[in-house]
Amino acid sequence: MRINRNDSTNGAENKAPQVQPAASIPQSDPEPAHKDKKEKVHKKKHAADTRKKREQEEPGEEEHAGRRFPFGCLVVLIILALVAFGGYKVMQFYGEIDGKTSLGEEQTVTIEQGSSVGAIATQLKDAGIIEYDWLFKEYAKYSGKAEGIQYGEFTLRSGMDYNSIIQTISQQVRRPTANVTIPEGTTAVGVAQIFVDAGLVDSVDTFLNCANGTDGSDFSQYSFWTQIPDNGRLMKCEGYLFPETYNVYADEDVYYYVDTLYSEFDKKTAGLTDTINAKGTTIDDVVKLASFIQEEAGVESEDAKVSACFHNRLESSDPLWAEHKLESNACSYITQDVENNYLWNSPTAEYYGWPEQGAIPEDVLSLYDTYQISGLPAGPISCPGYAAIEAALNPDQQYLDEGYYFFVTGHPDTDVAGQYFYAKTAEEHQANVEKAGWAG
Repeated sequence: MRINRNDSTNGAENKAPQVQPAASIPQSDPEPAHKDKKEKVHKKKHAADTRKKREQEEPGEEEHAGRRFPFGCLVVLIILALVAFGGYKVMQFYGEIDGKTSLGEEQTVTIEQGSSVGAIATQLKDAGIIEYDWLFKEYAKYSGKAEGIQYGEFTLRSGMDYNSIIQTISQQVRRPTANVTIPEGTTAVGVAQIFVDAGLVDSVDTFLNCANGTDGSDFSQYSFWTQIPDNGRLMKCEGYLFPETYNVYADEDVYYYVDTLYSEFDKKTAGLTDTINAKGTTIDDVVKLASFIQEEAGVESEDAKVSACFHNRLESSDPLWAEHKLESNACSYITQDVENNYLWNSPTAEYYGWPEQGAIPEDVLSLYDTYQISGLPAGPISCPGYAAIEAALNPDQQYLDEGYYFFVTGHPDTDVAGQYFYAKTAEEHQANVEKAGWAG
């Protein structure tokens, strides 16, 4: 008797299946049961193979998720970081503009006349008053407050809000100033006297002691200063107090005034360095010769020609000039008041008491008398202007090549006053002296 599968399924809840003794089961029925079992095993194997093949061909959910999740997170984190950083910087900028609750110590900031808003912003940043110079510049510009900014000295503190800073530097607190004009060819003593007369320095000695460094003043920040040889010259500062018109503060110390002049000399001659090196000379020798050109020419149109005459005297192979003497009346032992002579009747001679003491000291003549010594004197004899300095470096090539050695200017009381006469020989020069009205 066969097992009724439907009965066993439907009646499972109410009745347990009845099992017949093994002896009563027919022998001819085992094949269907064996076949059914084999089919089940085959189906399970097929399902397992299909699942395995699918896993190999297609990534599982876990594998998909493992690739997608970190990349998406990274993008989100980057965006959040940028937003957070941007917000942080914006808060910093607002905090900078609004100022801090705790301010730094007071400090004095000097704004020079003519300074741009950008330059002022950089100056405030360098002083530690503000952190962002570009932000201050834009704020001052677009707030419409830049036009009110003044020059002068102002007391500021780090951490101040921008409106307070602008309000402070917009107040009329300008320092008193004075205009000082130094003519080209002025001696160092004459320059010192100009500052004394302007009420800026108490005495000529105070100015010269500072300018010469004898009071301990140091100007080694300028390369020219360190190149001036200690060769017994009268004054280290002679020749380097650049002639110009200056607008200076009227309540400063002497170092400020001297440094202003040295700074101008340094700026004006900075572009000549390559030419000086190429010609194998020094800035000191150039200034020395320029001081003679300034005294002997005095007119820019004649500077290069006079320079050529001096160069020929100092460098020519002509036997008549074998001693290479400069032979300039601007610095020699002469006693003619009509001549502007550094050792005889200049402010320098008066400062040292020559010739009231009876004579110019021999040790001075041995360093400065251009009729006695070969080559250039120990130091310059005045403070030359830029045109004379350039002419000393670049003499007129034609006059140099053609061998001009002499020059003379027309006497002030003649109809050739101010005219220049050049000559190659002593005979030609003597004829020019008569023509210029100096023979009488």
